[in-house]
Amino acid sequence: MLDLDVHTPWILGVFAVANALLGTGLGLLASAFARTEFQAVQFMPLVVIPQMLLCGLLTPRDSMAQVLTWISDVLPLSYTADAFTRVTHVSGWNGDFTLDLTIVLAFTLASVGLAALTLRRRTP
Repeated sequence: MLDLDVHTPWILGVFAVANALLGTGLGLLASAFARTEFQAVQFMPLVVIPQMLLCGLLTPRDSMAQVLTWISDVLPLSYTADAFTRVTHVSGWNGDFTLDLTIVLAFTLASVGLAALTLRRRTP
C-alpha cells in the first residue's frame, strides 16, 4: 500500500517497544521536575520537538549543519530513525541494530534513573 518493503518486521517491533519504554522514561523524568500536570505538559515540546526535527525524518542527518549533526548524535530518536531506515535495506539483525538498541535502552535507563533520583521523598 505504501510501498514500504521491510525485510524483517520483528526488528521494527523491537525498536517500537524500546521507543515506548523511552517515551515513558522521558515522561517520568519530565514529570519529576514538574510541580503540576500543566508544567509536565509544557516540558513535552522541549523534549519531543528537537528530536523530531533532528532525528533524520524530515532532513537526512548527513545534509545537516555540523552543529546540528552533533546535537542529533546525542538524541535517542536519531538512532531509532536510523534503525528504521536500515531495516528496509538489511535482511537480518547486525551490529548496527545492536548499537542503536543499546543506545536507546541506555537513554531509557538513564531517564528512569534520573527520574527516581529527583522524586521528592516525604518521611512520616
